Amino acid sequence: MEIKTRRLILSPLGMKYLESTHEYASDRDATKYMMFLPNDTVEETAEFLRDAEAEWNKQNPEYYEFAVLLNHRHIGAVSLYLDESRTTGEFGWILHRDYWRQGITTEAVGALLDYSVNTLGIHHFIAHCDSENIASYKVMEKLGMVRTGCSGGRKNKSSDEERNEYLYELNV
Repeated sequence: MEIKTRRLILSPLGMKYLESTHEYASDRDATKYMMFLPNDTVEETAEFLRDAEAEWNKQNPEYYEFAVLLNHRHIGAVSLYLDESRTTGEFGWILHRDYWRQGITTEAVGALLDYSVNTLGIHHFIAHCDSENIASYKVMEKLGMVRTGCSGGRKNKSSDEERNEYLYELNV
């Protein structure tokens, strides 16, 4: 299964992307706002990819992890995690730093949004980010998402301090 845009292909994320995934998932600067990254070892990345691959093999996956391909090169990932009722989807994304500020994340998440509405029948979406992650909340706003909350207690993996977190939502 693939989702295609003008520039990108979204393809199921799995073990064949181990090296390229670990390259961005272990980058401390690129993941400084992430709750579950950076990965310290290749084995951590492999475990995540094995889980993502297993999820793709389910009849009704609880989440969808896609590799983002530009010119057939794996440069990042986008995801959709479904709630128990399968009526709300939560977006997530990460992009290799060499491809920042090119509109790629917005294009990829927009394609996943369209797929989610038209194929999965999801019409309510959320996304969270560290309150200092300007790039992420700008993507949310470009997609039409609206900030509906700010809360404390966020703990990013590479930080010892608690931070604030924004919640964005979209109904389509």
